[in-house]
Amino acid sequence: MTCVTGPRTIISWFDDLHARLRERAAAEGRSVNALVVEILAVAVAPGNRRERLRRRAKAAGWLVVPPRPDRTPSWQAVEEATRGAGTSVSEALEAERARG
Repeated sequence: MTCVTGPRTIISWFDDLHARLRERAAAEGRSVNALVVEILAVAVAPGNRRERLRRRAKAAGWLVVPPRPDRTPSWQAVEEATRGAGTSVSEALEAERARG
């Protein structure tokens, strides 16, 4: 991102950024400072790729955590639900785990 055309451009860019931060903070019911601190903390946090991605998604409001089922389905129910999916599901899971 290059912003070297003059002081007015930089001020305008920061005004736009601040307006977007205020809008998002208001939508999330918190202060701009709290939002900025969380975004920066996520950006510099240690951890593996998956943890960083999860923190970034949470900070952006994109993290979706499905509710836990009341009971764990039986293996038979899982097999019936995935019948016909072939090996593509297993291969995708293996690839995701390997990326870790």
